[in-house]
Amino acid sequence: MSEIAELKLDGKTYDLPIVEGTENEKAIDIAKLRDQSGYVTLDSGFKNTGATKSAITFLDGEKGILKYRGYSIEELAEKSTFLEVAYLLIYGSLPNQAQIDNFQHQISRHTLVHEDMKKFFDGFPSKSHPMGQLASLVCSLSAFYPESLDPHATAEEMDLTMIKLLGKMTTIVSWIYKKSLGHPVIYPQNKLDYVTNFLHMTFGQRTEDVEIDDVVVNAMNKLLILHADHEQNCSTSTVRIVGSSDCNLYASISAGISALWGPLHGGANQAVIEMLEKIKNDGGDVDKWVNKAKDKNDPFRLMGFGHRVYKNFDPRAKIIKKACDEILAKLGISDPVLDIAKKLEEVALNDPYFVDRKLYPNVDFYSGIIYRALGFPTEMFTVLFALGRLPGWIAQWKEMRENNDPIGRPRQIYIGENDRSYVEMSKR
Repeated sequence: MSEIAELKLDGKTYDLPIVEGTENEKAIDIAKLRDQSGYVTLDSGFKNTGATKSAITFLDGEKGILKYRGYSIEELAEKSTFLEVAYLLIYGSLPNQAQIDNFQHQISRHTLVHEDMKKFFDGFPSKSHPMGQLASLVCSLSAFYPESLDPHATAEEMDLTMIKLLGKMTTIVSWIYKKSLGHPVIYPQNKLDYVTNFLHMTFGQRTEDVEIDDVVVNAMNKLLILHADHEQNCSTSTVRIVGSSDCNLYASISAGISALWGPLHGGANQAVIEMLEKIKNDGGDVDKWVNKAKDKNDPFRLMGFGHRVYKNFDPRAKIIKKACDEILAKLGISDPVLDIAKKLEEVALNDPYFVDRKLYPNVDFYSGIIYRALGFPTEMFTVLFALGRLPGWIAQWKEMRENNDPIGRPRQIYIGENDRSYVEMSKR
């Protein structure tokens, strides 16, 4: 017999089923509470509310665990490629050689974007934010592929829409970067793997051959894998709730991109670099700013340390730290901002104040350093985050459709005015 929670209200007792996940997480099912009692629950920000059942990602913030489809993030980052992880997230299992070869082939056939989209780039102001461009361009794909609007599309038709988005996303992101430099765009090369092709379009030149270093490819693979999904966060929940209205994939992902744009969500790695720049411009005295961070009366906070979900350590940070060290050593970059970052890292890993409070460098700290080392402007950081998160968003949208999740419709507790009589304009 399944467990039951009892809720007593107004002298009546209501039996609420207990739901248990495969990782022993437990939830109280309140789906029928309003119908039975007239009450709803209030949970601002949905911090304690499970909005869905999902088989994609498991996260335990207290123990520092992150798994995709049951595979640890540590093992995937060490042994897998981003495209293989994308396949895993979307289709539920690791691909065999034939499956991954076909997946790569199908995606490479859809990396070109319609030439008319270049007109959109021409129309964007030169200083327009890359995330605004990305959200607009991804949403516009629904106009170029109207067949994607059919909510009753077959599994094969839905699959093609997902493949198209995976292929075109790398091209769109690289073109946004090229526009920021005023450089001509570079077209995709189908002979290259997914990540190398993206880096070639991003850093390649029409005037000369550019060789992408394996260390850079490896680091980018890891970064994208680590960002590929993260359970029901703000942007993922946005993708699912927009998609629950039978909205097409492109518009649903565009909504997720807009949610990610918010500095409280996807802007953390950008905030890290801005903080480091601030310290540099102040003279580069790391000890001064560390002391400010320790002072509870000082509003300054170190960005990129600790995590609102991971209470002990961010498992992704341990993985990406090694790639970060390799990138800096390989490229031999002389950058005072990155020097400050290394000093802050040393303090955070050894100072009892930070160690005792578990304020370790997180994935945003190291990813921001890597993106800067590769030459990306800070405004591109969240765009790269979106590129990594894309397969997770697609997987969540696909799962929501396959599970026939109902349209999202949160309740509220009204706290406004009661009955009011209309007052004529002359009497106000």
